[in-house]
Amino acid sequence: MTGGSDITRRDALLARRLDLVANVSALTAEALRLNQKRAGFEMDVLRLELEIGRTGASEQLVRDLHEAEQSAAAVMQACAACEDRIVAASRRSTSSTSPSAATANKD
Repeated sequence: MTGGSDITRRDALLARRLDLVANVSALTAEALRLNQKRAGFEMDVLRLELEIGRTGASEQLVRDLHEAEQSAAAVMQACAACEDRIVAASRRSTSSTSPSAATANKD
């Protein structure tokens, strides 16, 4: 009976590991999406700065520039928070490797 309980325990650990890896993967996809969004806002900032340099600082251009800068800053904060979640999830994933490897090696 011990063999069966070891297999059950190993299967549970492997399922947990799979869930953790899936979570890291989802967070990584979110980080990529946020980085693309940030790059878009940074392009808007550059475009608006060039337009202001070319035509002068109209009220609308300055307002648009300020909004683009705020949006870029908000997305950068979201990126940093997502990266923190990736690090935490990776740690959980790594810590789950040792028990599953030990159990797998028993068989």
